[in-house]
Amino acid sequence: MNKPELLAPAGTPAAALAALDAGADAIYAGLSRFNARERGENFTPDAMGKVIEHFHRHGKKVYVTFNTLLKEQELSDAFEQLALLNSLHPDALLVQDMGVIRMAKEYFPNLTLHSSTQMEFHNSAGLAVAEKLGVSRVVLERQVTLDELKLIKSKTNLELELFIHGALCCSLSGICFFSSYLGGYSGNRGKCKQPCRRRYFSKSGNGFFFSTQDLCAIELIPEFRRLGIASLKIEGRLRQTDYVTAAVSAYRMLIDTPDEEFSAAIPKARKILSEVGGRRWSHGFYTPESAKTLVRADAMGSTGKLCGSVQAVSKNGFEFTTSTRLFVGDRIRIQPANGEEGPAIVATKFFVENKPAVKATPGQKVFVCCDKAVPQRGQVFRLGGRLNDYSNALAALPEPRTPLDLNIKLSANSVSVVPSAVPEIIWEKQLNLSPAKSRAASAEQIMEEFKASDSPIWCAGTVQAEVEPGLFLPASELKQIRREAWEFLKEKLSPDMVAGNFESAIEKFRTDYRNLKGLPLSDDREETAALRAKGEEPASRKCHRGASVFEIASATSEAILPEFLPETKIPALCNAIRKAYENGIRRFRVPSFYGLELLKDYKNIEITLSAPLPVANSQAVLMAKSLGATRALAHIELDRDSLTAMRSKSVLELELYRLGRPVLLPTRAEIPVEGEIRDARNIGFLVRHDSKSGLTRLYPQKIHSVPRLPGFHDFFDLTMANWNPEETDSFNFDRELS
Repeated sequence: MNKPELLAPAGTPAAALAALDAGADAIYAGLSRFNARERGENFTPDAMGKVIEHFHRHGKKVYVTFNTLLKEQELSDAFEQLALLNSLHPDALLVQDMGVIRMAKEYFPNLTLHSSTQMEFHNSAGLAVAEKLGVSRVVLERQVTLDELKLIKSKTNLELELFIHGALCCSLSGICFFSSYLGGYSGNRGKCKQPCRRRYFSKSGNGFFFSTQDLCAIELIPEFRRLGIASLKIEGRLRQTDYVTAAVSAYRMLIDTPDEEFSAAIPKARKILSEVGGRRWSHGFYTPESAKTLVRADAMGSTGKLCGSVQAVSKNGFEFTTSTRLFVGDRIRIQPANGEEGPAIVATKFFVENKPAVKATPGQKVFVCCDKAVPQRGQVFRLGGRLNDYSNALAALPEPRTPLDLNIKLSANSVSVVPSAVPEIIWEKQLNLSPAKSRAASAEQIMEEFKASDSPIWCAGTVQAEVEPGLFLPASELKQIRREAWEFLKEKLSPDMVAGNFESAIEKFRTDYRNLKGLPLSDDREETAALRAKGEEPASRKCHRGASVFEIASATSEAILPEFLPETKIPALCNAIRKAYENGIRRFRVPSFYGLELLKDYKNIEITLSAPLPVANSQAVLMAKSLGATRALAHIELDRDSLTAMRSKSVLELELYRLGRPVLLPTRAEIPVEGEIRDARNIGFLVRHDSKSGLTRLYPQKIHSVPRLPGFHDFFDLTMANWNPEETDSFNFDRELS
């Protein structure tokens, strides 16, 4: 039975230990910056090093999240953290920004990279580009269906990772600007304020139009096993240890259960998962039936078990009648009626029927002592019970050893071991190996053996082995080679000799960055306008006219590819691209990575990477150029200062999104509203369903409009806008992007 890796969330070191105890094969965790859950507690570098050491001693893996978009001004700090993470030797880094990928491959080529779901890979053409980027595993877009997954898996050799449990975003991953639009708190930078969970108002009524049910894919585990999925991932880095323990325990049991016994195990798993509460479960986007009912507009998008509603509020706390059991030490959240995030507390002290108590039963009136502002008539949710105390286990975590990268060469006559950081130190031994009659020595065998080290200071980092084929190497002799080599290295090396590589990498990046020269400023300025099929014409006749590649007209000079392309529609798009090229089109606008693969064989074309594919910094521009792009639309979330800083270092021509209605949230979910909606602050939006793409898109009511910037070409998006709008908004242009 093929068993995929069980990957657990670890928002804290305690959650990491809970995941290990419950049976996780690996965890994913982040430091306080540059990860997609910056609002969580996260890890200090010291704690991360100790947890990685602890997991490696147990034969388990730690993946570190470095999966946010970077502004130009952050590149130096981000590189220092990248260098720090490399020195900790995680098993892989989860990344979103092309710039991070570029820095990692250039300066830390041994660092294993996994693409975050934020990179929005959703078809086999995109995975071909991922392979060129140098990632070894792709976390697929969460809105890929099970049928599409089967087709994609048959066309790639990359490892695939899937979400199987936890909260779902309504938007396609990595291209949601909803939170960013409402205050500059970008979900693509780990600061999402979850506006999709709030109440909205329309002419036909109000509701939680973008609030999705949670994912629970327990019934699909056998199918994922049959497909050979590499890793099954539980969402929840903002959740506590009780959730991690329950979720990992349930899925550990299911992954280990043979197909013939699987049906009997499902009720047991559901019972375990129900203990920590949450939203209503669904199969997410894996099945068409689930996608149609994924959004429940009548249900507040809160996690936990509903206990009751606030009946009275005072300066010392609040009162409600509980519908469930409640204990001192339980964690609760009080949710406002508008769906915005409410205060979360631990019930350290409460009264039942005006008497101090440690337990309340259903039907009793409870007064919870609290010094936070509690919303009137808010709903009270129990988030979980008492948390296990991991303080002693955390205090006992081992100090991290210094990882040592090794290069090993084995031939019939000799073996050599060279530490990558200090290549002048070489251990060698003469051998006299015979040809193998059956099982020959392999690189994998050598690498696995050298991972063992009895040193309290050193451990094996990245071990690479070059082995002459067809040799017989007894296991006892290999162990002796490993022992002698490690003894030699322990005697000759000190940790500071390896640490110097850390500082030298930082200095090299700083020098390279200082020497990076952007294109000179020029007065030449092109204008490009994306038009509806029968939309408003651009003001200037010199303006390049862009249109969907499926709607090319005589005046069209640029073909625009769709931002989302299901696997089944690749042939149709390839045909449309071919026809556009035959009709003389030589400019193509690519809003998703897959387009680079579909255009790779066309000669003498210009490729503009465009929204929503993010190009947010000069390192991302360098990567875009290496992939064949000739121009890039600067990331639409960026503020003026970040745009200007990026332009000063850009080796490609950049465009500025100057006018239009940007898509704030695209989704394959069935949204139960159409047309104009407003939030509690009277901010307006437009919801439009596109039957051709199957996507529903959320737009701002006000048209985005910003002034020219020196050195940028102009891009006007007239697909949902017109010239000279009455009401405009500048998005983050005039405020600092958080």
